Amino acid sequence: MDTGLGGLGPLIDGVGGSGVVTLLVAAFIILCIFLGVRIVPQSEKFVVERFGRLKSVLGPGINLIVPFLDKVAHKVSILERQLPNAEQDAITRDNVLVRVETSVFYRILEPEKTVYRIRDVDGAIATTVAGIVRAEIGRMELDEVQSNRTQLISQIQTSVRDAVDDWGIQVTRAEILDVNLDQATRDAMMQQLNAERARRAQVMEAEGKKRAVELAADAELYAAEQTAKARRIQADAEGYATSVVAKAIADNGLEAAQYQVALKQVEALNALGAGHGNHTIVVPAQALEAFGDAFRMLKGRS
Repeated sequence: MDTGLGGLGPLIDGVGGSGVVTLLVAAFIILCIFLGVRIVPQSEKFVVERFGRLKSVLGPGINLIVPFLDKVAHKVSILERQLPNAEQDAITRDNVLVRVETSVFYRILEPEKTVYRIRDVDGAIATTVAGIVRAEIGRMELDEVQSNRTQLISQIQTSVRDAVDDWGIQVTRAEILDVNLDQATRDAMMQQLNAERARRAQVMEAEGKKRAVELAADAELYAAEQTAKARRIQADAEGYATSVVAKAIADNGLEAAQYQVALKQVEALNALGAGHGNHTIVVPAQALEAFGDAFRMLKGRS
């Protein structure tokens, strides 16, 4: 009976039964080495299962497992990943609808948690980030969202990290790329901005006029103070002259005063006579007597 091994029969007969066993043992050893040795790349981790249960996690390098009992069930990349940019609507505390564009970067630190606790990692993280973004923006007014974006990003990152910690994932960055408004809100904000600019212009104009009035009042006050100072100096001078005359009268008696009066009368008469042209001067008799007394007094003094 031909078994189909006619060509191998002489070979098997030549090798013998011990040789076949040796070949089988060698093949088994090679197979065990092939199945038991696992070389893990630097950028990956291998999750090993034994009879369907988690056995271990293999790190980068050469690792040994039990052949036929253990198997590499999952090969997980530990490189940093970026989720596709996502947009979601959110309502601020002052009831303004905004559309927020976000970007998230993460990496897997514990593959055993990621594999056995979550099915769609990217979808779960995207959903979590969207919910956290809506919640955080809902606590802030639109002006705060625009001006405190750094603080908002920090709060979102902290909340996302806490939420995905049980999945063995580290969120390295969560960024808000843009905050967009609908056209109606933009128009309203532009009107508000123009009104604010007009108000500031009016305030500046009013402050300018007020400052001009204040400067004019200061100038008038300064002029009044200088005029009063000049009058005070003049009054002091007149008072000083009066005191000098009074002192002279007190020292020399009435005769000194009469002498001064007579001197002034003579000076006045000389001034009248020194005029240009022909003048007719009418002098009362009493004045002539006074002038005569003045001349006699001056003559007597000289």
